[in-house]
Amino acid sequence: RGPGMESLPEAVLIRILASIPAVDLVLACRLVCCQWKNLVDGAALWVLKCQQEGLTGAEAEEDAENWQNFYFLSKKKRNLIKNPCGEEDFQDWGEVENGGDGWKIEELPGDFGKEFPSEEVHKYFVTSYEWCRKSQVIDLRAEGYWEELMDTTQPKIVVKDWYAGRSDAGCLYELCVKLLSDSEDVVAEYKSETIAIPEDNDADWTEISHTFSNYGPGVRFVRFEHGGQDTLFWKGWYGVRVTNSSVTLEP
Repeated sequence: RGPGMESLPEAVLIRILASIPAVDLVLACRLVCCQWKNLVDGAALWVLKCQQEGLTGAEAEEDAENWQNFYFLSKKKRNLIKNPCGEEDFQDWGEVENGGDGWKIEELPGDFGKEFPSEEVHKYFVTSYEWCRKSQVIDLRAEGYWEELMDTTQPKIVVKDWYAGRSDAGCLYELCVKLLSDSEDVVAEYKSETIAIPEDNDADWTEISHTFSNYGPGVRFVRFEHGGQDTLFWKGWYGVRVTNSSVTLEP
């Protein structure tokens, strides 16, 4: 029997391991022997995987203390809000409040409205003459963010939303995002002020964003809720318009 893998120089072994899918490295290769465990737990293998897949930037190398988590978070990074622009009607959204004539979906730019800054967005949700709110709960484990990662690394949770009024009506807008534990206790919360858009506004789309960091262990769910109403109490859909909501976890 010729020499086995254990006789390979470490640099060569790292190159071989780097070609294996990340999940297999962690769940299988780590268990092969002490040397493989040390390599999978070390930085060199993950630095190489990040480089091979174009996941490094100068800023990444400065902050990424744990390259394995940096790799997984970079690969998984995506918008966790489903149906953010109303392309699938109201699918995945729970209606918390449906005042006045309730929520409606309209095509951009809409009456007395403006086009959205990104050409990829075609629709928006619009509120009525009493408060309309809708929410979505993200199950982080179901999305692939395991407990140890959430509790130890505590990746940044970046929340963004876009809102606009129509130029012939005033309206109100609110955003509230909660990080919840397994038992749905609130670990951290962000609540915007009630933003008032005056009548005769320019109908421009505005982005609001908040980043949760160092929020402590135990976060398992993100609850995103937004809504608003018009301030003229006109029948129909003259209230705030919202679209392109996003929640991302970043390394």
